[in-house]
Amino acid sequence: MSLNLHLGCGSRHLSGFVHIDLDPLPNVDIVHDIGSLPMFDNGTVDLIYCCGAFIYFDREEAAAVLREWHRILRARGTLRLSVPDFEAIVEVYLKSGKDLDTRGILGPLFGKWELHAGKFLYQRTAYDSTSMFKMLGQAGFTNVRRYDFTAVLPADFDDYSKAFIPHMDPTGIQICLNIECDKP
Repeated sequence: MSLNLHLGCGSRHLSGFVHIDLDPLPNVDIVHDIGSLPMFDNGTVDLIYCCGAFIYFDREEAAAVLREWHRILRARGTLRLSVPDFEAIVEVYLKSGKDLDTRGILGPLFGKWELHAGKFLYQRTAYDSTSMFKMLGQAGFTNVRRYDFTAVLPADFDDYSKAFIPHMDPTGIQICLNIECDKP
């Protein structure tokens, strides 16, 4: 039986996954910081899916988080990661006539997420494909590539990996960088 983790899941539920988040929501199986997962032994996880939560770690923390996720993945296990795509957001900004108030620009760059009891998380960095591919390679991942959300997520599942500007318009600009890679 495979072990799949949905890290930073918030209120979103993926069938067949163990859901881990800091917020004690009804669908969360384990309330814990996703940057450190001591409850999992080395090489025991088949797939890690994390959408929109990795950007809450700064660059130094992010490197350590990737090493931790690499540790728990089995050989040939997959990390599937979705982060706001800085390059795409800049494209939206430029096409908008350099209007920072264009809907969908500031949230992916500087968003904050309210947790329980009035606690907040703030996004701490941004990535483009070059920086994300480099960081994943430095953490020991191989075969780094983009993934198509339509091929890996249920059609009725909605999260930031499917974010477009204009909103929900697949002919618009996709503003999330969807990347998967493997542990050798």
